[in-house]
Amino acid sequence: MMDGNKLNELRELVEFLKANEIAEFDMEQADLKVRIKFAGEPAATGGIDLAHLSRLMASAPSSAPAAAIPVAASAAAAPAEEALHEVKSPIVGTFYESPSPGAQSFVKIGDQVEVGQVLCIVEAMKLMNEIESDVAGEVVKRIAVSGQPVEYGQPLFAIRAR
Repeated sequence: MMDGNKLNELRELVEFLKANEIAEFDMEQADLKVRIKFAGEPAATGGIDLAHLSRLMASAPSSAPAAAIPVAASAAAAPAEEALHEVKSPIVGTFYESPSPGAQSFVKIGDQVEVGQVLCIVEAMKLMNEIESDVAGEVVKRIAVSGQPVEYGQPLFAIRAR
């Protein structure tokens, strides 16, 4: 059984993950195994305080039994948004937001894009496939995470069409 201090550390971790819109998190240290998955759409992890996350992980209890905390995000927490167009992956592969490591992203949140403009790359079987916008408008959200696998039909970007 976990003591109150260790539970408080886990609660702080959950709040940190919620605040930074991290949809899924796994951690394993010695006798502790934690898996947290929030209900809802996957979130981008850009802009998180990695130093704070490292401190939380370092302070995690090491002698506690395995624990899993299911957390469901409240439906009321996501306000009704206008209908946004989702650009979806046409293939299974690995999502990249820039043409090469360290290079600037093809597009950023707030950018205006045109039909046919390259938004990202999805690598499949060592081939780099440029994914183009199929609508003109403003990039509102990057849904996929750079360097992570994407499935066929998985949303990559949300665009407010003009």
